[in-house]
Amino acid sequence: MTTPNPSETGSGDLIPTPVRRPLSASPIPRRRGTAGLLMDRLFRGLAEGSGFLLVLLVAAIGVFLLWRAIPALERNKENFFTYGGNWITTDNSAMHFGIADLAQVTVFVALVALILAMPVALGIAICLTQYAPRRLAAPLAYMVDLLAAVPSIIYGVWGLYVLAPRLRPIATWLNHHLGWCFLFAHGNVSVAGGGTIFTAGIVLAVMILPIITAVTREVFAQTPQAHIEAALALGATRWEVVKTTVLPFGRSGYISGAMLGLGRALGETVALLIILRGTQSAFGWSLFDGGYTFATKIAATALEFNDQYKAGAYIAAGLVLFLLTFVVNAVARAAVAGRAGR
Repeated sequence: MTTPNPSETGSGDLIPTPVRRPLSASPIPRRRGTAGLLMDRLFRGLAEGSGFLLVLLVAAIGVFLLWRAIPALERNKENFFTYGGNWITTDNSAMHFGIADLAQVTVFVALVALILAMPVALGIAICLTQYAPRRLAAPLAYMVDLLAAVPSIIYGVWGLYVLAPRLRPIATWLNHHLGWCFLFAHGNVSVAGGGTIFTAGIVLAVMILPIITAVTREVFAQTPQAHIEAALALGATRWEVVKTTVLPFGRSGYISGAMLGLGRALGETVALLIILRGTQSAFGWSLFDGGYTFATKIAATALEFNDQYKAGAYIAAGLVLFLLTFVVNAVARAAVAGRAGR
């Protein structure tokens, strides 16, 4: 754009003079002041300190459990990892205890719960994120999440006195027709009103269902919309969209949620103690057997903790459960990292 400047000519002719505009310069980065650098260092220190404190607390718990367990392990006359008989801790000079049966029952009931809960959680997550309308999906998700708010003791009482009697005919039929399989063989399906691993596994599956569902639902909801729209544009059905886009994208999250549920199942105490307390027969890898898990064994014999050696025997079992949860979490992280690296 130009403007006339008559003073530059004697004749008074209007000569256009270009108007100079300032060039649009890029903003000059401002240097952070001392206060900004101080806040950055403070935040970094707090973050690193919090992480270090968490690791320190976990290590301190492990050291404490090991320190309290060593005196009892020194007086144990059995192999701690292979002995599966009755615990005899009355004589401090000759103790007999081991975790073979405890480990088997703990892993078995947790796996039963996980096998039952994972398909249901996957179906709920797919339904809420891909099929249900938004006005209906939110209330349904809220109802599923509310299952996590029910106390464990309520689950235990409900499982023993409400669910177990209704499961007894099913258990009897399975035991009669499928008794050739070790999972449904022997055992006593009528003992304690049906309070067996069969009942305990179903109750535990209900307890871990909201954990797996919540994590899986959140991961599925993050599936890129462009991928879904591209699959629909190519003529894919809704199920084909789920199979080709949603499931591959959220597989690692689904595995993470399942491992979180498994960790929850391994440490469950009150509900399993109520259900299995009357079915403490020898464990034989049948759904209709009973037994103690790590957590229920410790809780059921808490009155014996008045002696350091008796308490040390159960603390040793708690240490194994502590390490078992670490192994489960490590496997979960390795599986998720392997999926993410592909």
